[in-house]
Order: sequence, then structure tokens, then C-alpha cells
Amino acid sequence: MEGTPSPVGCTDWEDTGCGLGAARPVWSWGVVQGTPGLAWAKHPRVRSPFPAPTRSSCGRAVCWLSPEQTAGKQKPYMYTQGQAVLNRSFFPCFDTPSVKFTYSATVKVPEGFTAVMSATSWEKQKDNTFVFKMSQPIPSYLIALVVGDIVSADVGPRSRVWAEPCLIEAAKKEYDGVIEEFLEVGEKLFGPYVWGRYDILFMPPSFPFGGMENPCLTFVTPCLLAGDRSLVDVIIHEISHSWFGNLVTNATWGEFWLNEGFTMYAQRRISTEVYGLPYTCLEAATGRALLRQHMDATGEDHPLNKLRVVIEPGVNPDDTYNETPYEKGYCFVSYLAHLVGNQSKFDAFLQAYVNRFKFQSITADDTLGFFLEYFPDLKEKGVDTIPGFEFDRWLNVPGWPPYLPDLSPGQQLMRPADELAELWAADGLNMEAIEAVDIMGWRTYQLVYFLDQVLQKSPLPEGNVERLSKMYPKISKAQNAELRLRWCQIVLKNNLEAEYSKVKDFLHSQGKQKYTLPLYRAMWGGSEATRALAMEIFSATAPQLHVNVQNYVKKILGLGGAEA
Repeated sequence: MEGTPSPVGCTDWEDTGCGLGAARPVWSWGVVQGTPGLAWAKHPRVRSPFPAPTRSSCGRAVCWLSPEQTAGKQKPYMYTQGQAVLNRSFFPCFDTPSVKFTYSATVKVPEGFTAVMSATSWEKQKDNTFVFKMSQPIPSYLIALVVGDIVSADVGPRSRVWAEPCLIEAAKKEYDGVIEEFLEVGEKLFGPYVWGRYDILFMPPSFPFGGMENPCLTFVTPCLLAGDRSLVDVIIHEISHSWFGNLVTNATWGEFWLNEGFTMYAQRRISTEVYGLPYTCLEAATGRALLRQHMDATGEDHPLNKLRVVIEPGVNPDDTYNETPYEKGYCFVSYLAHLVGNQSKFDAFLQAYVNRFKFQSITADDTLGFFLEYFPDLKEKGVDTIPGFEFDRWLNVPGWPPYLPDLSPGQQLMRPADELAELWAADGLNMEAIEAVDIMGWRTYQLVYFLDQVLQKSPLPEGNVERLSKMYPKISKAQNAELRLRWCQIVLKNNLEAEYSKVKDFLHSQGKQKYTLPLYRAMWGGSEATRALAMEIFSATAPQLHVNVQNYVKKILGLGGAEA
């Protein structure tokens, strides 16, 4: 993204369909020296050393938000999302994770707006021009840009939060002093954090994803702002990518587990150090349940349910996305740790692995070859060919993981939640037994597990959900998005019309795909009243949703649109 800019005029406008419905001028890639679109300049111009794209090559990496799609509702906003192969529509590049490079960029934006990028350094110059430099080599998908009405606040010695002005105080309160602890534990386990700063940018509510691990500047959903720090541990996954994914990267998207399986393992190692083994096992159990749901839905022998996926030419890697590289990948890394039989020795291996392959893109053969090289005694024993657990089987045979790590320490947290859910599902409520269980000390995943059990047992006997709501305002009035999702699902499944307003409020407050689509499915699969509620909410909120989420909801509601 370096070069001597030359002017390219922009004279006509188009509704791109590749962002979020905002009109923008046709523009070109490269060193942005003007204002590409967002409808804020009467005569915008873009300067670039690269030729302008045609209308038909509209850039899907660049998302243009109207003011209605932001938290402040006052100014437009632009962000890029490169993973997996979208940044080719943002700037000319070898858009493959097998190629890494440094970059610099110059971005000029209107007064009242700020530009930030996934870069190791940035400088604001005159005329509201921002200069960025990434001094470490990264793959194309990790280059990211945001332009918007955003401000920042320090929350640690090497971290700050970025957000729209109306969210910045909440972001600072939620994450002040939190990130550094996670970084320090990660460094102890996996080696130095090489990216300098670790900043978090809280995206507008229409951001459809949970997070994106852009180096130096992680993008996250504002749903993490629960108000009580009950979701701060979610950021551990993105922090773990600082070593696994960003530093050591899968060379092909067909071996995505090298990014995500190792990151899930690293996330749970950090979580164990910070929160203890029982809580981490409880969280891992929820992940295993998601993998089970996925494989039940697709069939275990589906070709995507293996760790080495063949992505044919012309197939978008995003279309192969599922739980397998995350949770089956985690199981494979856990199996490698099981073979070693000593946690400290496996932690040392992970540090050596990161040090050996840092700033490189590698294959599973590189990873497993280094594992056997690092543990020659295991290589001599032929652990790669143990019947039923062959490394080749892990990589190339679809199906349930041959090995599952022991999650039994989580039972001490799951058992009380199971017993409490049984009490609430009974025809005659035993209030003495219910009141004897104190949930005030339960952390998020224990409450999530409890609500999942209540949802499975729903509809409950008449009156039970109303009493549950009154007894546990920590749940029924929570701002924690994970709890809000499940409470809304319980409300819908039990036809608790008195609390339909909570479903409406939640869907008005955010547009994350993970939370939005399940609620529309629940409403559309329910009564006439919930169907009417779905149409009412969608009619009011559609303009603030990401275009992809809009299309998914339309499909659910029988209005056309993409597969959901």
C-alpha cells in the first residue's frame, strides 16, 4: 500500500450492495488520499497508484455504514473485513495466508473523523491525515481499516479501547486493567507478545461478528459491554491469536485448524491460569456441545468435518466455515498434549513451536514434523501411527474426534446447574430447595449452562418461568448478551408475552448474527403472536443490520434472501 499517489476522479455514485447499503462514489484501491464514500463529501476524490475497479468488482471487504447502523446514529462509518479472501477487493495483494508482508498506508479523512488500522505505529499529520506502518510481516487478511467518529481511552500500559464517543466510558470501565493480565499470562505460556500494542475497537452494533483478531487492533462486538465484566474473558480468544494465527499462520485455508485449534487450546490454557480448571472445562463443554450439534446437523462423515479440507478452485473458504477447525482442532492439540503427558513440557513445546515458526505460514506437516522432532522419544514410539489415533486419520478422515480431553473437573459447576434446572421444570415447585441454591456467585458459563438446560426442558409448567424471572433478576434483567439471548429464547418457547419486550429490546440493541438469527428462527417457528412479533421487529430494525444478516433474516421469514 505504498507508492506515489496520482489523482483518480470520482463523479458518479452507486449503491454497492457490498457494504451495508450506503451509497458511495466509485473509488480505487491503494494509498487513500481522499474520502472514499460515506456520503460526507460533495465532491470526493481518491488518489491512488492503482487502477480503479469496475462496478462489477465491487469490494466486499469494505463495509459502508449509514448513521443508523452506528451506536451514535449521527455520522457514517466505514470498516474493512479481510478474512478469508476479501481484501483483494480492498487493495491489490496476494490474497492468500501463505504470503506475508509489511505495509504502510496514508489515509486522509474529513474533520470529525478518525482513521485507525492494524498497524504497529500510526501518526496523525495535518489536514486530518493519518500515516500507518506495520513493521511485522502479516498475511493480507489481517490488514484492517476503520474510519469513523471514534475516540480512545487507555486501559493498560500497552492497551487502549476505541469506540464511538457514546460507548467509550462503558468500554473503559469494562476493560480497565483487564487486558494486561491476559497478555502477561499469554506471554508466560507462549513467549513474548511481539506486536507492541494490543488495542480493542468496539464496533458499531450492526457488526455481525463476535471479533476479528487484527494485529494491534482487535475488532469486537459491543455486545461484550455487559456492564459487569461478565464477558471480558471472551477477549482471551482474540488475544491468543497473537501467537497462533497472527504470528504462526496456516498456509492454506484448508488447514484452518492450525489457526483456530491451537488458539482454542491457548485460550483455555490462559483461562485455566486465570479462572481455574473447573470453569475452563465448563466453557469447553459448551464448545463440545456446539461441535456435536454441528455434526448431528451435517452428518459426521461430511467432508468438512475433517481437519484438512480440500477447497476446490472457485470455492470461497468462508463457505467451509464451521465448528470443526475450532473444537476438533482443539481436541487434536489436546491429544498431542496427552501424548506428552506433562503440561509443563507441552507448554515448553508450544513456546518452541511459536519461536520456530514465528512470522511464517506453515502446513500441518510442518507442525506435526516439528512435534515429533521436539519429542524424539515419541517419534521412536510411533505415536503418529497408533491405530485409531493416526495423525493421518485426524487430518484426513471426517468424523467425531478420536480423542476427547477430560472435562470432568467442570462437573462440580455443571451438577448444581443441572439440579437447579430440574427443580424449575417440576410440576410443583420446591421453593425451599430452589432458595437453598445461591446463584449470585455463578460466572457466565455456569449461568449459560443452567439456562441451556431450562431451555431444553421448556415449555415449563404454567407459571414457572414467571417465578423464575422474578427470583433471578441477575438473569432476566441481565445486560450480558449470552444471558439475554438464552432468556429471550426461554421467553419465546414458553410464550411469555409479558416479556416479549425484552426480545424486542435485544434485537433493537445489536445485530450480531450469532444472537439475531436464533431469535428470528424461534419467533418464526412459534405462535402467530411470535410470528407477528418477528415481522414487527424486522420492519423496524432492518436498516440497522448488516446486509448479510438482513438477507438471512429475510430467508427465515420467507421474504427471500440468502440461506441462513
